[in-house]
Amino acid sequence: MRETATAIVRTLQDAGFAAFFVGGCVRDSLLGRAPGDFDIATNALPAAVEKLFPKTSAVGRKFGVMVVIADGHQFQVATFRAETDYQDGRRPEKISFGDAPADALRRDFTVNGLFYDPVTEKIHDWVGGEGDLRTGVIRTIGVAEERFGEDHLRMLRAVRFAAQLGFEIEPLTFAAVQRLAPKIQAISAERVRDELLKLFAPPHAARGLELLHKSGLLAEVLPEIAATFSCEQSPDCHPEGSVFNHIRLMLEKLPADASPALAWAVLLHDVAKPVTAELDTVTGKIHFYGHEKIGADMAETILTRLRFPNKQIEEIVTCVRYHMQFKDAPQMRKATLRRLLLRETFPLELALHRLDCLGSHRRLEVYDFLEQQAEELKNQPAIRPPLLTGGDLIALGCPPGPAMGALLTELRELQLGDELQTPEAARAWVRQRLAVGRG
Repeated sequence: MRETATAIVRTLQDAGFAAFFVGGCVRDSLLGRAPGDFDIATNALPAAVEKLFPKTSAVGRKFGVMVVIADGHQFQVATFRAETDYQDGRRPEKISFGDAPADALRRDFTVNGLFYDPVTEKIHDWVGGEGDLRTGVIRTIGVAEERFGEDHLRMLRAVRFAAQLGFEIEPLTFAAVQRLAPKIQAISAERVRDELLKLFAPPHAARGLELLHKSGLLAEVLPEIAATFSCEQSPDCHPEGSVFNHIRLMLEKLPADASPALAWAVLLHDVAKPVTAELDTVTGKIHFYGHEKIGADMAETILTRLRFPNKQIEEIVTCVRYHMQFKDAPQMRKATLRRLLLRETFPLELALHRLDCLGSHRRLEVYDFLEQQAEELKNQPAIRPPLLTGGDLIALGCPPGPAMGALLTELRELQLGDELQTPEAARAWVRQRLAVGRG
C-alpha cells in the first residue's frame, strides 16, 4: 500500500500540486507501527484529482474528499481545507480550501497533524506533533475546548489514542475532556460504538477502561459499567475487590486475537451486580442473586442502544445469561453437560469463563475439565444431530402436537445421556412409548 500511496503523491506533484501523507499513517510510521491505511492531503481540487486518476469515488466532494482506487486499495485524497462554524458538535457549516499549514491546524491532536512527503522523505510539522510523539503525549491542536466543541467524539478519540499508543493525555486536554464529557451524549450511538470497539481491544483494553472512567466518559456512554466501580465483592470469593477491578483484570488477560464479542462479554457479564447486591448481615458476605439473568436483559438493552448487530447481541447476551453455569459443570448430569458443550456459543462462553477465573481466584480446574469434555465430544460426531426428527415420529404413528414435542425432548435427553445411541434404538423406544399410550 505504501508504494501505491507514494505513486499517488508523485502523480499529484508531477502535475504541479503539493501532496503529502497525513494523519495516522505518518504517526504510526514514526512510531515503528505498520499503518492500516494511507491518507493523502493536497492542494488539488476534487475535479483535478478526478482527472489525474482513472478510478475515483467522490465520497465527500463538498468537503474536498475523493477516494482514489489503485492496486485493489482505496486511498483518501483530501484537499487542504479550513473548517469553521460548527453547530452540532460534529460537522462544520463552512469549508474553505487553503494551504497545508491551515489544514494541519484544523486537525484534532498534534500527533495526528504531521505531514510527510514520501518523495523527498521530509516531515512537515506545523503543530508540534514530533515533540509529543517523542514524549508520548496526546494534546489537542490549539485550545482543547474549541477542538472538542467542533467534534465531541474527539474526547473519546483522545482516550482511545492514549490507550492504544500507551501515551498520557496532556493535563489541560484531559481536564477539558472531564469538563465537557456530558456533551458526548450528542454523538450518534454508531460513532460512539465504533470508538468503543477500538478502545476495548487487546492489548490496551484494560487501560482504555481506566482512562474512560477517569475522564468521566464512562458514566456518559456506559453508566451501567461505571456503577461497578463502587460495587464491592466478598473477598473470600473475589480477592481482587470491586466488580470494576474484576472486569479490568479480565480485560488485561484478553488474548491478542480476542473478538469484540469476547471483550464485550467480559465488560457486561457482571453488569447487574450493582443492582442485585445484597449484604448478609449475619455472615458479612455480599450476594448477587440472579445477576446473570438480570444482566442478560441489561446487556441486551446496552448493546441495542449502541446499535450492535443482532447476531453479536445474541452471542454476548447468551454468554452473560449462562456464565454462572460453568462452575457447576463437573457435577452436571451427562445430558445437561452435553447440552452446554453443544451450544453454538460454547467456545465464546468457555473463553469468558477462563478470563472470569483469571480475573479472580485464578483456578482453572473447571476450564480444564470442560476443555477435556469438549475434546472427547469431538470424537462422538453422532451426538450432534438428534437421532430422530418430527418426520420420523409421524412415520411411526405419532400425531403432530405437544405430545410429539415432549417425545422429541425426552429422546434428546436420553441421547445426550448415552441411554439411546442409535436411530434404531430410538425407534424401538418410541414404538414402546406409543404402544403404552394406546394401551
